Amino acid sequence: MAGSGTPNIYLKAGEFIMLSGPACVLTVLGSCVSVTMFNERMGMGAICHALLPRKTGDENDFKFVDSSIVQMIKAFEKLKIGRHEIEVKLFGGADMFRARTGNLWLTSIGDQNVKTALSTIERENLRLRASDIGGRSGRKIYYYIHENRVLVKRLKQ
Repeated sequence: MAGSGTPNIYLKAGEFIMLSGPACVLTVLGSCVSVTMFNERMGMGAICHALLPRKTGDENDFKFVDSSIVQMIKAFEKLKIGRHEIEVKLFGGADMFRARTGNLWLTSIGDQNVKTALSTIERENLRLRASDIGGRSGRKIYYYIHENRVLVKRLKQ
């Protein structure tokens, strides 16, 4: 999907990448979420692929939505980029595996991931500029970091 000369990078679950310059980062989401962050002044962008809502121990920070967002903010702050300068977008969190007990539908991992992302973004005083979240379909995400442009392709159920 990237234009000629634009490097393609595949982001796996539990990973994060931050860079400036032309690049297209591709990731595939089901119940997982990706958060993108971008600073126009520095032309710096970042994306994570988080699997679960909350970190509970010493696991990989980028496996979890809450710690991914916090670690991404820290990476921007190391570059002297303030929170007010970061534009945030959120994707994924599909309800891929609906489950119920009796007549009650249980809250899906996708829904928990989205709720955790939204509450963490709000708590950390970030600006959410765009989102494509929830639903029943997975997504293929193409993040053109240097343009802060995201192309979302819905996957068939």
